[in-house]
Amino acid sequence: MNARPNIVLVHGAGADGSSWSGVIERLQADGYHVTAPQFPLTSLADDVARLRQGLEFHDGPEIDAGHSYGGPVMTALGLDAPTVAGLVYIAAFGLDQGESLGVLLSQGPPPPALAHLFTDPQGLAWLSEDDFVSHFAADVDPVRARVMYAVQQPLATSALAEVMGVPAWKTLPSWYLVAADDEALPPDAERMFASRMGATTVEIPSSHVAMVSHPGEVAQLIKTAAEAVPTAT
Repeated sequence: MNARPNIVLVHGAGADGSSWSGVIERLQADGYHVTAPQFPLTSLADDVARLRQGLEFHDGPEIDAGHSYGGPVMTALGLDAPTVAGLVYIAAFGLDQGESLGVLLSQGPPPPALAHLFTDPQGLAWLSEDDFVSHFAADVDPVRARVMYAVQQPLATSALAEVMGVPAWKTLPSWYLVAADDEALPPDAERMFASRMGATTVEIPSSHVAMVSHPGEVAQLIKTAAEAVPTAT
């Protein structure tokens, strides 16, 4: 059995599992077993079910790291996540019980990355190319950002109304990376999420997609979490 925790990476809306590539390379180089499942983004319940499927592949403890909407996915594991030893939030929503993404996002003007968010006839929410390249992934090379835009994963708007149950961070140790230059999720909101969950927090000058533009710092925070939790024997 691996003496180190397994690492499970949870992508958010607008991205997919490949957005973790730079982080995966660094964690694998340090001997970690890493998986980054693809999530359907059709509903919070569907995405949590997909995460639980991924957790079944591992022996021993796991660290879950979630970006953006990936935060609610791992948070919604609630009290029923016996193998999860810690949570790492990367510019992610850290919902509390009774909260929903829709209500939080409606509490102020839309941030620049979401200013022209549009919904297609199937109820899926998409970012415009300019907002994606100029704001969502503002510190990513524009050529790479346009590739990310081309493969963006839309989120079902129905997921915005789903209400969080008892959050997993109530009983699990948590870490949080605040992206200080985030134009999709306001940094002050990130700081509030981190504070109320009592997370060990780092802050870097990054856009929303910190795992793409700052994979070293993201990987280091995940390793810090992995080194802080009990290991398998």
